[in-house]
Amino acid sequence: MADAKARLDAARAAADEGFEGLEGHPDIEHAGFVHDAEKEYAEARATLALVSGAPLPSPEEVGVNAAAWLNGIAEAAGELRRVILDRLRQGDFDGCEALLEAMDDIYALLVTIDFPDAMTGGLRRTTDQTRGILERTRGDLTMAIVQRRATPEG
Repeated sequence: MADAKARLDAARAAADEGFEGLEGHPDIEHAGFVHDAEKEYAEARATLALVSGAPLPSPEEVGVNAAAWLNGIAEAAGELRRVILDRLRQGDFDGCEALLEAMDDIYALLVTIDFPDAMTGGLRRTTDQTRGILERTRGDLTMAIVQRRATPEG
């Protein structure tokens, strides 16, 4: 986890340096790839926090705009699914339900956002995908827990 934190700090420093170079160039700043970079950074920060057991960081804590943060946390739900599945494959059930709850909290927040896609960077579609990921993960985790309880050593 320390390595991931160090890499995120380096990414933030590089992004800040790049953003400084964009001052006075709104055509580049608003072309889309800056939003994508911020979204990926928000996703990484959210994933690291939640996997570490920390609370979801706010947009201000992450240092990105609201649209990038919302899309980033939506994509973090997919990363949490991968973490849960990896843990289940290893027989490590600890923390899986807490991660599922974090996914649920992310989705509950996302469905309250009702702004045009042009303002939110396509959040509506991403929210719909998050719901599917959440429900598949809930089903997979439920089946794994039921199967574990059904075994003699479970």
